[in-house]
Amino acid sequence: MEIIERDPGVNSVGYESLVWVEDDSGNEFSCSLDSARNGVQSIGDLTDHERSSCTNINQIERW
Repeated sequence: MEIIERDPGVNSVGYESLVWVEDDSGNEFSCSLDSARNGVQSIGDLTDHERSSCTNINQIERW
């Protein structure tokens, strides 16, 4: 998956708008959704616009 800058046009409203998904390689991403919707199981379920809001959690330093 290509790493891209976050799209400022995605209007997340808080924690409840986040979804955690994985790609085919097992990398975990946190993504903002414009509106609550069901059925998001993997990064492939997201639109290109939603995918632009994703952050690769594997690249964030954890304590």
